[in-house]
Amino acid sequence: MKVKLRGIRAQFLKTEGRSPIEFVTGRVKPVSSIEEKMVRRHIQPERLELDMEDIAGLRIMCQFVDDIYQVVDLLRKRTDINILEERDYVHNKKPSGYRSYHIVFEYPIQMLDGKKIIKAEIQVRTLAMNFWATVEHSLNYKYSGEFPEELSERLRRSAEAAFKLDEEMSAIRNELQETNHEEYLPEK
Repeated sequence: MKVKLRGIRAQFLKTEGRSPIEFVTGRVKPVSSIEEKMVRRHIQPERLELDMEDIAGLRIMCQFVDDIYQVVDLLRKRTDINILEERDYVHNKKPSGYRSYHIVFEYPIQMLDGKKIIKAEIQVRTLAMNFWATVEHSLNYKYSGEFPEELSERLRRSAEAAFKLDEEMSAIRNELQETNHEEYLPEK
């Protein structure tokens, strides 16, 4: 799937000169993380494949918030995935300030004994959202999520600052596009 999405990025660059996909990363959750999440969420081993949606995951990074929704529309149109759930944390941020767009989907993989359907998750976010989420995650891991309220509030404010940066960059892009468009209008 990662290779397919990188191919889509290349097609956009070739045909339009820019892509809503800046880059794509992927991972398979380490066994220790799976085990920890099973305990934390009370998931029985026989229900692991049904109840854990993010054993495999992709992150799609975008430059602009609008790009997120363009990518989501592209994913909805794909015939090789079956979308099970969508969660829009971009416009419905989490209490921590976290923003991203999550899609849980089923994806067929070919095994030695035939086709197997797996669940995976795609997170689509801007570079600024990814910066905040990456740093917040490492702080959460280091401090086991036990932040004093003052630090939690500072993290929320920094998430809001990252989103304001996204909005400002979009506004700058839009103004540049309008200026460039006006330059090419015929003289009256």
